[in-house]
Amino acid sequence: RGSILLTSNKSFGEWGELMGDPILATAILDRLLHHSHIVNIRGNSYRLREKMRTGAYGSPSTT
Repeated sequence: RGSILLTSNKSFGEWGELMGDPILATAILDRLLHHSHIVNIRGNSYRLREKMRTGAYGSPSTT
């Protein structure tokens, strides 16, 4: 046995739409979440913050 670390930017409620089958998503989540520890991280991404600071993130310029 070993540990598994799984990350997602989607909420559990969005997995059904993401996988195209809500029943399958529920079964997968049921197995993944049994005996698991869930860590919710909120806030802006450090990468996004750095891109915004340097001006590398934004809408494409039109000429």
